[in-house]
Amino acid sequence: MAKIDLDSLSIEELAGLREHATDKLFEKVAARRAELETELEKLAQYGKPQVKKTESAPAPKAKKSDEAKEPKESVAKAA
Repeated sequence: MAKIDLDSLSIEELAGLREHATDKLFEKVAARRAELETELEKLAQYGKPQVKKTESAPAPKAKKSDEAKEPKESVAKAA
């Protein structure tokens, strides 16, 4: 970028330069804001709680020691 001798510019030229710089700055801020909002939308999908299916809880399994104590009546009835 070319260097500008600010001391040699008139007040009108400096004011125009200031307006131009302000406009460019606002354009860049708006573009960056749009980029960040897009990124935020992408990241927001990870923050949403997932809907879990409502299934009945599995029946608790009997411990091996409990199985050994209970008589196996189903085998006796089948015979």
